[in-house]
Amino acid sequence: MQYNFSNFKTGLKKVTEFLGKEYSQLNIGRASPLVLDGITIESYGSYVSLNTVASISIEDPKTLRIAPWDKSLVKNIEKAIIAENLGLSVATDDTGIRVIFPQLTTETRQNLVKVLKEKLEEARIAVRKERENIWNEVQTQEKSGKMTEDEKFRAKEELQKIIDDTNKNLETSFEKKEREVMG
Repeated sequence: MQYNFSNFKTGLKKVTEFLGKEYSQLNIGRASPLVLDGITIESYGSYVSLNTVASISIEDPKTLRIAPWDKSLVKNIEKAIIAENLGLSVATDDTGIRVIFPQLTTETRQNLVKVLKEKLEEARIAVRKERENIWNEVQTQEKSGKMTEDEKFRAKEELQKIIDDTNKNLETSFEKKEREVMG
């Protein structure tokens, strides 16, 4: 009986997507609405995501424009962005809020690369946990007689091939983002 890796591949795809989302939310000195994705605003007694109470657009390469649909939320939005501590400057005016992305210094870029490496390591750990779970499952199937020893080793080779491909994709994603950060 051949081992079915489809659930495993789906889990690894989620890890890869997680890393991409984490990377997209980092401030790399260029205006990107994705940086504000995790921000929640208090609106009429409940907390909602920023993009449900305002439109977010790119004004220029270093500036985002946030236009709340309810002007009374401007102060709440401003407070939430500042509280997130993203290293962004916030300026309010009569039509909404400007979020200004500061020029990155060499030190800031190096710190960002460290954060990128930490996120990469988190993803690698998740991949290792997934691999360990699958390998334990394969060994259990072999011990219970549902799989022969040869099938177990074929499954191990296939598992390693999938892991190698995933790690290569994660590394490529990291290198691409590192080049972006370092300019």
